Amino acid sequence: MRRYGMVIRLRPEHRETYLRLHAAVWPAVEQTLRERNIRNFTIFLHGDLLFGYYEYVGDDHDADQRRMADDPQTQAWWKLTDPCQESLAEPGSGHWWAPMQEIWHLTEEVP
Repeated sequence: MRRYGMVIRLRPEHRETYLRLHAAVWPAVEQTLRERNIRNFTIFLHGDLLFGYYEYVGDDHDADQRRMADDPQTQAWWKLTDPCQESLAEPGSGHWWAPMQEIWHLTEEVP
């Protein structure tokens, strides 16, 4: 399992739309995430910043990400959510959400 963190800016004028969409994420989008080996996906909001976290349990993250991007329901979802966001990713990086570097993790205590 590998952990991923990412950040993006929420456009203030689209805040209510984004929150409404995420109050009822489409089941097909959730299923695609599961089928692409993503677990424990969580989005946090602080001011106008969205922080996303998920755990990847597959063997080929890049291939799973490409397959997710090819999914028609996911593409339709992104058409609704992308205008609500402003990317903070490095231009030309190929990322929409800016990847974050993990610097610390508390593991389970060993008895």
